[in-house]
Amino acid sequence: MISFIKKCATTALSAAFIFACTPQGPNNDSGGVMSVTNAASKVYVAPGNHDEFYAFMSGGFSGQISVYGLPSGRLFRVIPVFSQDPEKGYGYNEETKPMLQTSYGFVPWDDAHHPELSQTDGVPDGRWIFINGNNTPRIARVDLSTFETAEIIEIPNSGGNHSSPFITANSEYVVAGTRFSVPIPNEDIALDQYKEKYKGSLSFISVDQESGDMDVAFQVLVPGYDYDLAHAGKGQSHGWVFFTTYNTEQSNTLKEIGASQNDKDFIAAVNWKKAEEYLAQGKAKEMPASYYNNEYSDETHSATATQKKSVKVLIPEECPGLVYFLPTPKSPHGVDVDPTGEYIVGNGKLSADMSVHSFSKMVQAIENKDFETTIDGIPVLKYESVLDGIVKQAGLGPLHTEFDGKGNAYTSFFISSEVVKWKVDSKEVVDRVPTYYSIGHLMIPGGDSQKPFGKYLVALNKITKDRYLPTGPELAHSAQLYDISGDKMELLLDFPTIGEPHYAQAIPAELITPRSVKTFKLSENQHPYAAKKESEARVERDGNEVHVYMTSIRSHFAPDNIEGLEVGDKVYFHLTNLEQDWDVPHGLSVMGANNAELLVMPGQTETLLWEPQKPGVYPFYCTDFCSALHQEMQGYARVSPQGSTVALDWKTGNRK
Repeated sequence: MISFIKKCATTALSAAFIFACTPQGPNNDSGGVMSVTNAASKVYVAPGNHDEFYAFMSGGFSGQISVYGLPSGRLFRVIPVFSQDPEKGYGYNEETKPMLQTSYGFVPWDDAHHPELSQTDGVPDGRWIFINGNNTPRIARVDLSTFETAEIIEIPNSGGNHSSPFITANSEYVVAGTRFSVPIPNEDIALDQYKEKYKGSLSFISVDQESGDMDVAFQVLVPGYDYDLAHAGKGQSHGWVFFTTYNTEQSNTLKEIGASQNDKDFIAAVNWKKAEEYLAQGKAKEMPASYYNNEYSDETHSATATQKKSVKVLIPEECPGLVYFLPTPKSPHGVDVDPTGEYIVGNGKLSADMSVHSFSKMVQAIENKDFETTIDGIPVLKYESVLDGIVKQAGLGPLHTEFDGKGNAYTSFFISSEVVKWKVDSKEVVDRVPTYYSIGHLMIPGGDSQKPFGKYLVALNKITKDRYLPTGPELAHSAQLYDISGDKMELLLDFPTIGEPHYAQAIPAELITPRSVKTFKLSENQHPYAAKKESEARVERDGNEVHVYMTSIRSHFAPDNIEGLEVGDKVYFHLTNLEQDWDVPHGLSVMGANNAELLVMPGQTETLLWEPQKPGVYPFYCTDFCSALHQEMQGYARVSPQGSTVALDWKTGNRK
């Protein structure tokens, strides 16, 4: 019977897919009814069954991470990171506001580009995922046991955080290269002194292997170029990180012309193990800086923001062997290291060819001092000495490359809107497929690691004209799923995404699900305003501050009647969810509150600040449907004029 139902459902889905794809749009050339039916069956996940992979997609300018299942393309969750989220109260409640504190003040938005999974022995391990804030330079760490943002660290001495947060093979560091070079330290210096006074910085953020805590371990000061993307070495090249850089012309106006003059820019190769030696020798300078490190605790269910005042800086001129430049045509964007660690692919976005450098040749060139010149103490290696080969005229606008672990590389071409498959050793193009339309990043599960999981490729597309129903001037962005298990790539599915799906990472679900938290233990709740049982619920006044120690359980609050509040009070609703059952959050909203609701997980405490502006009776209620009597889960707060003689009082039923 089960197989019969599955067969029927598959047939129905296939029919729907055929109807959706066949009559219009670019799918007309996708190979006919049989291939569409085959594709539909490959992405069908029957009701009650689980997807094989989690896919984590950046939300781009939404500042979030969205979580999808592969191969179905089903959306599971949106994780707020650098953005306020009224659904969960993140960035609105008192517990998470500190997560968005920066040296520029409270910054509740950012441009999140590159999710990066933690790794052990060069393989994604499912503990954490990191993501950058491009605009106000930050890196966030999301705990994959809770799918909540656990830490955000600000990057000092940076004017934009694009080449970030790419990770080393054992999560020793995540890196952050500045997109915009700026005066370091940042001060009032005329723009026409750009070439003389502006600098770049490459930051190495250490990651505690037990707790995941991040810290700015050190920075490397580099010439005032634009540092674009990065990837760490692996295998034989473990210990190195490679950053692409353009604008070696050091233009600071009309850069679309000014930064495209030189035939070759650079890949900066940084030897971070050598940096650790210099740090141990005391070669780093302690530079004044101001930046925040914000951490969320699952014990107190609260975040703390800590300001830091200095950072260790290494100067290449004083640290021989720390950094080398590899000439690379032309305005390279992505830099990608194959699973063996030998091949370093430089994707010159203004070049029709792709240069593939050899790590072993780079090491030999360093030993031979095979340098073209030296810039600010950084040797520039000869192009011919480090080049392994060229992928010739594979397409237009190469951006990013990932690998399947079988000796194949897959590169996205923005201008010609396609994915091109080529062999890493021979540089021979062996397949190509169109994308709809202009592809930016692409992603293979584990495709930037030492052991890619392969099987699928996801194209993250920038433009989707005619792919979906129109929604006014702005259309949904698109992810497209390809089967790469055979010799030829096959388009299986496309699905809309949230924000800009700039980059993504994916990992087998089995590496995450065993660690997934179901509830927070009430006995371990160390929130200072927690009420761990209903008998602890109460209301306390301290001047014009009123603290409501409130509990929730299906299907009532305690207290649910409060009187004696006054206009001008700051009323803190500290809500503890007493449930110890999976998937039973409770919400709290108060009429007229000018922030957001709370959404409190089982065993958790969160706080809503409410400042009533006029006398009256204000209903409050639970926002998350929790039982058949969910609608009855409500209460009243009475607000009297300031200076009123109404006594502070509260109750739940007949209990006070």
